[in-house]
Order: sequence, then C-alpha cells, then structure tokens
Amino acid sequence: MPHWLIIDLEATTEEGGWPVEDMEIIEIGASLVTPHGHEVAHFQRFVRPLRRPCLTAFCSELTRISQAQIDSATPLSHVWPQFEQWLAPHQPRLAGWGSWGDYDHRQLQQEWRQHGLSSLLANLPHHNLKQLFAEKRQLRRAVGLNSALQLAGLHFQGQQHRALEDARNTARLLPLIFPD
Repeated sequence: MPHWLIIDLEATTEEGGWPVEDMEIIEIGASLVTPHGHEVAHFQRFVRPLRRPCLTAFCSELTRISQAQIDSATPLSHVWPQFEQWLAPHQPRLAGWGSWGDYDHRQLQQEWRQHGLSSLLANLPHHNLKQLFAEKRQLRRAVGLNSALQLAGLHFQGQQHRALEDARNTARLLPLIFPD
C-alpha cells in the first residue's frame, strides 16, 4: 500500500504576517500515513531560527512554542538531515507528499536553497490539500484546516498551530480528498 507524507511547519511571524522570505521554520511536523489517514510513523522537531532567533510575542502565543524550546533546538541545517534519515526507509512506498495550502512547500524550497540542503521530497509530487479539499467539496474558496474538519464532521484533535498536530489533523482528511 502506498503511503502519503503530510508535512506542517510552524515559522517565525508577527501579527499580520511576514512575507515568506522573512519567515524561518521553528517546528517541523510530519505524519506518514496510509491513504485512509492512519499514521504509520511521525517526525517532530523544533528548529532554531538564525536571522531572527527571538520569537515575537504573537508567534509564541499562536503556536504555544516557548523561547526556551527554540533556544535549545538546532538550526535547520542540522534538523533537515535528521528528517531525511527518518524518511529514507519509507521513500520506496511514498506516493507523494502534501500540506494544507502551498505555504509549507514554498517555505521548504526557500530554506533548502538558503541552507544549501537537498531533499528526497524534491523528486516527489507535492499536493496542496487545502485546494484539493475545496475542489472535492465544491467550495467557492479554500478554507482553513479547522473549518475543513468541521465541514467533514470532525473536531480538531490536539493543539492548533503545532506542526505535528496540524499534520495529523490534515491526514484525517485524506480519505475525503483521495477517496478509493
């Protein structure tokens, strides 16, 4: 059975948001799942940002990630190889990867370039699950993850705006996005 990789990132930000170029990853969450959304494996790490190492009050409040957690983390140049090592044994079964929206895809591509990193994901198709969900449901516009879960009759499980919990909740929508 093929597996799907669902990735969610948390990043530095301020109220009103920053352009992707100014944001840096502070948490990576990934859930490797069956097409039915059942988790096979997961990965979660905090990442220490280099350009703006101090989290804004808005970012800490939104994500519930503390400055201490970020200060004790390692930079993406150390975390990403750990992710790749975790992913490598699963690669033969990977059908593709997705995220809720295109932000995570763009952020990863930007930071791979900035840090001179390569990735197994670069050779796999990325799916904007937010857009695909909107198309399947014939919505006029794409909705946020919590709203999508509510439309599907589901409740968000865990803490919103935490990478692994967001990835796991996104995975719960896979059977509705890619029905058998």
